[in-house]
Amino acid sequence: MSRGKKTVERVTQLMNQPLNIRNIGIVAHIDHGKTTLSDNLLAGAGIISDELAGKACWMDSDAEEQARGITIDSSNVSMVHEYGGKEYLINMIDTPGHVDFGGDVTRAMRAVDGAVVLVDAVEGTMPQTETVLRQALKERVKPVLFINKVDRLINELQVDAQEMQIRLGRVIDKVNKLIKGMNEEMYNNGWKLDAANGTVAFGSALYNWAISVPYMKKSGISFNDVYEHCKAGEMKELAKKSPLCEVILDMVVTYLPDPTDAQKRRVGVIWHGDVNSAEGKGMLACDPNAPACLMVTDISFDPHAGEVATGRLFSGKLQRGAELYVMGSAKKVNRLQQVGIFMGPTRVEVSELYAGNIAAVTGLKDAVVGSTVSSLMDMTPFESLEHYSEPVVTVAVEAKNMKDLPKLVEVLRQVAKEDPTLRVTINEETGEHLIAGMGELHLEIITGRINRDKGVEVTTSEPIVVYRETITKKTDGPVEGKSPNRHNRFYLELEPLPQEVVEKIKSHEISMNLPALERRDALVAAGFEKDEAKNLVNIHGTNMFFDMTKGIQYLNETMELVIDGIHEALDGGPLTDDPVQNVKIRLVDVKLHEDAIHRGPAQVIPAVRSAIKAGILLAGDSLLEPMQKIQITVPQEHMGGATSQIQGRRGQVYDMASEGDTVTVIGKAPVAELFGFAGDVRSATEGRAMWNTEFAGFELVPAGMVPDVVKDIRRRKGLKVEMPKPEDYLA
Repeated sequence: MSRGKKTVERVTQLMNQPLNIRNIGIVAHIDHGKTTLSDNLLAGAGIISDELAGKACWMDSDAEEQARGITIDSSNVSMVHEYGGKEYLINMIDTPGHVDFGGDVTRAMRAVDGAVVLVDAVEGTMPQTETVLRQALKERVKPVLFINKVDRLINELQVDAQEMQIRLGRVIDKVNKLIKGMNEEMYNNGWKLDAANGTVAFGSALYNWAISVPYMKKSGISFNDVYEHCKAGEMKELAKKSPLCEVILDMVVTYLPDPTDAQKRRVGVIWHGDVNSAEGKGMLACDPNAPACLMVTDISFDPHAGEVATGRLFSGKLQRGAELYVMGSAKKVNRLQQVGIFMGPTRVEVSELYAGNIAAVTGLKDAVVGSTVSSLMDMTPFESLEHYSEPVVTVAVEAKNMKDLPKLVEVLRQVAKEDPTLRVTINEETGEHLIAGMGELHLEIITGRINRDKGVEVTTSEPIVVYRETITKKTDGPVEGKSPNRHNRFYLELEPLPQEVVEKIKSHEISMNLPALERRDALVAAGFEKDEAKNLVNIHGTNMFFDMTKGIQYLNETMELVIDGIHEALDGGPLTDDPVQNVKIRLVDVKLHEDAIHRGPAQVIPAVRSAIKAGILLAGDSLLEPMQKIQITVPQEHMGGATSQIQGRRGQVYDMASEGDTVTVIGKAPVAELFGFAGDVRSATEGRAMWNTEFAGFELVPAGMVPDVVKDIRRRKGLKVEMPKPEDYLA
């Protein structure tokens, strides 16, 4: 029997033993060695040959990933590890490290219970290390630490054995500081990383060796032996004495939780339904006989089988022909056609799959990434996946050949389904297809795939920055919106929402999902008057709508239409037709026609929409632009070149830290100024800079620049170039 076949057989035998399952993610900053580590774990488990490990990048199955040497998509694989005389099933997801693909990490964290956090021994913790840790802790995914590239400390930086241990200790302290800052309760409850108790390992993924304190006791190898072997270049010998696969997977099996243990802690955080219901009890116990509850974390397209939905099965079991419902879509039955697991790029069919596993199924045509799927027709959905960045760069995509236009529409629908961090829109006026993504690289990869894999040749515009609209002051009294028939009038006041309230909306401390009393108390604690707090009707993005009217006849039955009008106005503001953020709207008076036929959608929606748009213009309208945090590490002599690259782009430097002969410059700059940054920073530092960027929120565009930016956007979108005036909406 071939090695691969035998592995699949052992995997399927362990699927119904949740105590022997570990669902793990490999997470780290870009280029810290995740895919090389994954390769070596697979080689140790007998899935690929030892010679290929570290070179094959087996989990990077896409041609683009191989060419660029980076992970773009998360990849799943199942393997078996023997420890203490027992066999364990390890379901592993290798995630991307580049900030543009951070959405994949967010989604992977929902599927797993534990994370192996990789940190480069030389570079230490980097911005993306912090982001992936935060994503893991938010989902209550327990971390262990692997400090990679220890050989570089010894051979490149020439540190002695004592200095090596001091540097490794510093990395552990830094990661612990991050964990404590993000979740002190978990840190104190046993999530503190400690080399002495076995939750930290050290090694080199490239040379296939690793060491941990428990493994030292088992094998008799000491830190000094490791140091001497590295110094002498005896990497192969070290890999035989202390193989990476064994050390890491022993740590995973011993210190990361199985699904039954993890789900007790995780379900309450990611699902807000009734824990005493059949599905609630089933998920807490990881019960295969309870109703099936699956959370879809990824969708890919198989040329033969169509859409493949990958996700975590929290309870119940899945088998071919099973009838499932997708929450939030029409109550249609979705029938499973195939049930399987991913082994890197290939999908292996299984007859049944049980709670606690990561499933790959076909037949869920109504599912999107983030969908809750159940054998129950009505189930409280899982909490939606919260991405840490927002799409900030847009390109317009056109089919080269007109005959490909229908196919392009279908392909864009697929692409949006596969990657929920993308926003695909069609501009009705210009007929342009717009794709908004996390950055230049993200969009380059997506458009490249449309050309290469989806069989549609496209041309793309230059990247365009995504702006937001907002207000800077309160309106002077209510703004009146009249319906086209003049029989209905709405009086609205607008003012900016305080930044701390915006943060609470983003972190879900204030949301419409909270019970009414809890929501009111949260608003009062945030500084709202009690009377106002109890009248919150709707939250749309980071905007709030309060109904402050008293006893107005027919308003109840018209309120849905009022909310629709507000949403329409906020989805495309008056300045640039971009989404509106951070606005508080109060409805203070309404006059309605007594006859329902005269206060329908065609009357109410335009009246409310025009009042809001005029109100935005009267309340000191302005633009918000996306910002990126930039971290550049350079040798001391090139520090000037690095700082000038930030300052010359309307950016500011707010921190500098030096270690040895290198300096790390930290600052931020607008996304609009960062096109071509990579090439410029290379030439300014003679190619000796390492840099990272991450999304840093939206900030006001300098007042003097607003008119020019607005005119450029209006011209590009085919709107009238003249600046809009309140009267345009208050006819």
